[in-house]
Amino acid sequence: QVQLVESGGGLVQAGGSLRLSCAASGRIFSINAMNWYRQAPGKQRELVASITRGGSTNYADSVKGRFTISRDNAKNTVYLQMNSLKPEDTAVYYCNMVVGRAAPIDYWGQGTQVTVSS
Repeated sequence: QVQLVESGGGLVQAGGSLRLSCAASGRIFSINAMNWYRQAPGKQRELVASITRGGSTNYADSVKGRFTISRDNAKNTVYLQMNSLKPEDTAVYYCNMVVGRAAPIDYWGQGTQVTVSS
């Protein structure tokens, strides 16, 4: 079993910054992609950023140039540095990790609230 624990959410004014972390623990042999999703009230969950085991990254257009995803493979941890935050970034942020190679399994964090005030 794998558990993901997120931290770093909170309330921030527009233009501010936050850094989210998500650490995996448990029976982990190999973590492939690490991703951050978000879900705002009344909206579908959307992919914000992703990073492969080799470090290749991809971002939603709405966060390009403002958010940076990174990972520490030795610590089984993924980060999301969020700068120049906007009120429309307000959402619950979820980390997601794809674990295993032969039969990959998706694991999810519990979610952390990010609120950006105008």
